[in-house]
Amino acid sequence: MGEPLLTVERLRVEYDDVTAVDDVSFTVESSMVYGLIGPNGAGKTSVIRALAGLTDPSWGRVNIAGVDLLQEPQRALRHVGFMPDMPPLYEDLTVREFMELFASAYALEPSLRQRRINDLVEQVKLTGKLDSPAGSLSRGMRQRLFLAKTLLHDPDVLFLDEPASGLDPLARLEFCQIMVALGQMGTAVLVSSHILQEMADFCNAVGIMEKGRMVVSGRIDDILRRIRPGLHIRARLLAPDERACAFLDGRAGLRDVQVDGADVNVTLDGGMEDAHALLRAMVLADMKVASFQIHEGDLQDIFKQVSTGEVS
Repeated sequence: MGEPLLTVERLRVEYDDVTAVDDVSFTVESSMVYGLIGPNGAGKTSVIRALAGLTDPSWGRVNIAGVDLLQEPQRALRHVGFMPDMPPLYEDLTVREFMELFASAYALEPSLRQRRINDLVEQVKLTGKLDSPAGSLSRGMRQRLFLAKTLLHDPDVLFLDEPASGLDPLARLEFCQIMVALGQMGTAVLVSSHILQEMADFCNAVGIMEKGRMVVSGRIDDILRRIRPGLHIRARLLAPDERACAFLDGRAGLRDVQVDGADVNVTLDGGMEDAHALLRAMVLADMKVASFQIHEGDLQDIFKQVSTGEVS
């Protein structure tokens, strides 16, 4: 367990007669890349804007790196890096000039600025573009440049709103690698998206929102253990075996038996020793097992089970 760097309690955001965020609570720890997931209109951006100090919440408590955001906003936001969807760039400035401008704005020590800029530009793989105008960069490079700018003051917590929106597959892969590296360095990352697959590639925790409410929140492994107890086994036979369904249905500790031709899916109440015993029993029964895998589950499994796709 990491140190809690962001704690949100009963957050509510209202616009006139619309409640965009309704009683939302969650925690993001150090080294956690927390994906805030939900369809467009679920309230994700409203949450991030409130946490970044851009929208006043109607109710709730937010603690960032031990500082109460509502009581001491300036002090709390010193710990934050925020990257909005479609971030603006000064297109006439070179990458170096753009970074130097914000290094000055963040009041970085002059003696440390160039080293910090060089390290971050290398981290986001833009070293060869230092003297190129920002306006000449591709969409993926622009996103990476703005991320480097966001990291200049070494924030404890990052808020990223739809950071991979509009990126091509290669740019998404590069961005995914950067997200994983940030988590490994101990940063607490909160990233929102409505694209499930891109979040599955780098998140180790998740909050799923619908109609302004949090449906489920926590580490992916913990959520899977709560909603899908047992071992989920996928096996494939060399050919369909008409005995398979009756054999598995009659075995203690197995449930949710599904046999579709040569494909077998079951849930096993037990551990790895029980899985080994099941495989051994199938082989001894002369079932020609071609593959036998334990499917631990993933973000898509969580989303399918808890989401209805409703928006506020």
